[in-house]
Amino acid sequence: MEKPQLIQNTRLFSLDIFRGITIATMILVNNMGSHEYVYSQLAHSGWEGCTITDLVFPFFLFIIGVSIFFAMDRKRFATPHVEIISSAARRSIIMISLSFILFLFPQIFTSPVEAILNLRIQGILFRIAIVYFVSIIIFIKINLKTQVILGVVLLIGYWAIMSFIPVPGIGAANYGKDTNLGAYLDRMLFGTSHLLNKTWDPQALLGTLPSCVTVIIGIISGYILKNSHYNVSRRCFQLFVMGLICIVFGLAWGRFFPINKSLWTSSYVLYTGGLACVGLSLSYYLIDIRGIRMPFFPFLALGRNAITIYFLSELLPRIMNLIQVRKAGESVDLRTFIYHYLLQPLFESPYLGSLANGVFYMLFFTAVAWWMFKKDIIIKI
Repeated sequence: MEKPQLIQNTRLFSLDIFRGITIATMILVNNMGSHEYVYSQLAHSGWEGCTITDLVFPFFLFIIGVSIFFAMDRKRFATPHVEIISSAARRSIIMISLSFILFLFPQIFTSPVEAILNLRIQGILFRIAIVYFVSIIIFIKINLKTQVILGVVLLIGYWAIMSFIPVPGIGAANYGKDTNLGAYLDRMLFGTSHLLNKTWDPQALLGTLPSCVTVIIGIISGYILKNSHYNVSRRCFQLFVMGLICIVFGLAWGRFFPINKSLWTSSYVLYTGGLACVGLSLSYYLIDIRGIRMPFFPFLALGRNAITIYFLSELLPRIMNLIQVRKAGESVDLRTFIYHYLLQPLFESPYLGSLANGVFYMLFFTAVAWWMFKKDIIIKI
């Protein structure tokens, strides 16, 4: 494989900050005070469609793709591939282990057998782990042109699989929640007890295929941003235009293969990948070209320890649910106490109170990330 002409390795502040903004948004939307009082854009779409919340996960996978290119564009030529793959496997195993810890806690201490029998297999960290490992192999083994072709084949192939292959025991191919082919395969492989919604899981194993394309779009974006044939402004513009093209194709394809996060449809891949390109290009222009960094430093801190902060943001609320507080003669868990007795009374609107709860946790974990950043604590998985 011939090595492309690229600029020297330099850290993109814009990428770290873009990652930090993504993590901050994830913490915000995952910690609304009440699922009943949530602004529509801060909740997942009912099924089809795309909200701000639905952008978080694909943005993170896209960022992984960009990071793979920046970290591996030279290493893949200088380091034995077995070593790279072994390292990727180790990181993936750690992420899967962290995922299982979250799903087992705290029930594993009170009902260990039941916790294991009902352990959800597929989650966000599980999919990140699988997609990351597969994408590393794709990146080091095949050139950029072949990666693009593979991405197109995966998107068209996934559309064909979901649209034309009949679902055993159900009938014709469809995009229903628990009647689509992906849901059927999950039930056959894992059983209903290991799925989030028993009959289907939003992180369906079949959806791993198009998820890899989200990472490939990130890899292509990394190539654009490091291509020394053009100046930084030209690269920024190219990334922006690629994003617009992906958005248009995603919206057009969505008329036939609906934009759907849970199914991770091909139209969803292009639409969200395009928005990620546009977002990173704007971040790159403001932060790395114009040098406007100071207002974004809190997000830089979040971006440097993204997986660690995400894990803590999922673990802490589980711990808070175990801590009991006495209030008005009754015992409530600490998480409920903070929302119902401290934050919600400050606002007349229940929607603002629910939002305030998410902002509270987002600011708290931003403070934790900032402390780690100032202490130069970077936990690499």
